[in-house]
Amino acid sequence: MKWVAFSVLVLSLAPAGMRWLRVAQREHYLAGSVLRFARRWWSVRPDNVALAVVGLVGLVLSAWWPLAALATAAVVIVGPLGLSPKGRTSSLVLTRRLKTLAAVWLVLQLVVLVLGIVAGAPALFAALGGLLAPALVDAALFVTAPYEDRLAGAFVRKAATRLGEVAPAVVAVTGSYGKTSTKNHVAHLVGGARRVVATPASFNNRAGLARAVNENLAPGTEVFVAEMGTYGPGEIAELCRWCPPTISVITAIGPVHLERFGSLERIVEAKSEIVDGACAVVLNVDDPLLAALAGRLEGSGTRVVRAGSESPSADVRVSQVGERLVVSVRGVDVGGEVEVGPGVRATNLACAVAVALELGIACEQLAPRLASLPAVPNRLTAGRAPSGTIVLDDTYNANPAGTRAALGALGDLSAPGRRVVVTPGMVELGPRQGEENERFAAAAAGVATDLVIVGRTNRRQLVRGWDSVSGHGPLELVDTREGAVAWVRRHLGQGDAVLYENDLPDHYP
Repeated sequence: MKWVAFSVLVLSLAPAGMRWLRVAQREHYLAGSVLRFARRWWSVRPDNVALAVVGLVGLVLSAWWPLAALATAAVVIVGPLGLSPKGRTSSLVLTRRLKTLAAVWLVLQLVVLVLGIVAGAPALFAALGGLLAPALVDAALFVTAPYEDRLAGAFVRKAATRLGEVAPAVVAVTGSYGKTSTKNHVAHLVGGARRVVATPASFNNRAGLARAVNENLAPGTEVFVAEMGTYGPGEIAELCRWCPPTISVITAIGPVHLERFGSLERIVEAKSEIVDGACAVVLNVDDPLLAALAGRLEGSGTRVVRAGSESPSADVRVSQVGERLVVSVRGVDVGGEVEVGPGVRATNLACAVAVALELGIACEQLAPRLASLPAVPNRLTAGRAPSGTIVLDDTYNANPAGTRAALGALGDLSAPGRRVVVTPGMVELGPRQGEENERFAAAAAGVATDLVIVGRTNRRQLVRGWDSVSGHGPLELVDTREGAVAWVRRHLGQGDAVLYENDLPDHYP
């Protein structure tokens, strides 16, 4: 009988592997991320808590009664509920790296199974291996990390050689948020006068940046705009060693990825690695932490260009005038009032204008480029559904400052009917995640007639914030983004408006 239980448990590893390897892939193969998500999934839903208890009880009983391991096998096969092995919004992609990771994970599982056979308790150890599947995926990530780093090194060296041969001016952009928007603005403003290549999408880590250089940096490129992200100290410094910036930009400092960094001060330190060796540094001095950094850098002899929308010390200032923006450089207006889409944030545009000026683009060349500034996809872009509902798409924003701007845009709409906010809340805010989501929901209650909460990651905090405001409107709870869209289509029409604020991939509960 114990071998029957053992065989079933071995077969259960297939769905478990697909489930947790997909999480590893979605989390950019960061060791430790899989176990963190496993804890969330097994604890956030009552049905999954019950399943976890069944699995643990089966594990314990299998020490005396091997068939009890079948209960654990069933839990490993079906659970956690809601986390699909195939994926609802993003399926497992069988890349070379994923196959390597899967092979190492299977070896670790085999070690556990062999230990069980040697110990004379194959069912018990197989059950243990099934429950430890996410932890063993994380262990495989630790084991494969040095190999993957060495493998990536060849692509990095090739990219460094390409950069040396083409020799473009490198504009390096980082920040807690606003990186992609600012990068796109720089590429547009400078593109009218120079040959520009910008990193695509969110290719902002070591592998993505190297790939962008190797695949896109053609001879004759004059400006390369490189978005640089980080999950910890030293990562941006390593990028700048082989992709040295001519101009560095820091757009904002906020609690994004706070759970990884621990404090805003450590975020400032990590982002500040981008300034080393740059000829000029552009900083959004509306941010007090960056205003302080500007003073420290100037004290050490670094050329600093201040940008912003409110700070009187800004060299480049973009001010909001109704639905238009006014760009001024050291007090002189450039291009008059410019009409832009709601997704264009003043501070991001100010940083981009400052970069263009540092690259030698004249003010008279900037004016027509400002007038044709394209909207930033999925960042507070406005549209209208076939039903007549006004749709604000802010699904790529996930920070407190962005949510405040989005709620302001929703409140400014000329929509006489219902105003609905659809959101899963914000993530990766560390110890501030709960309070920031409560604050967001409370602010939404002052603008929106309805709140639709997607998923369970921030459900309790969002409900608490919404309920804290007297006279708040109806609240709807849905498990998936598709469920939220279906609700909107059923309930909203001409005269109504909906704000989709943030969107989480389906490996979040």
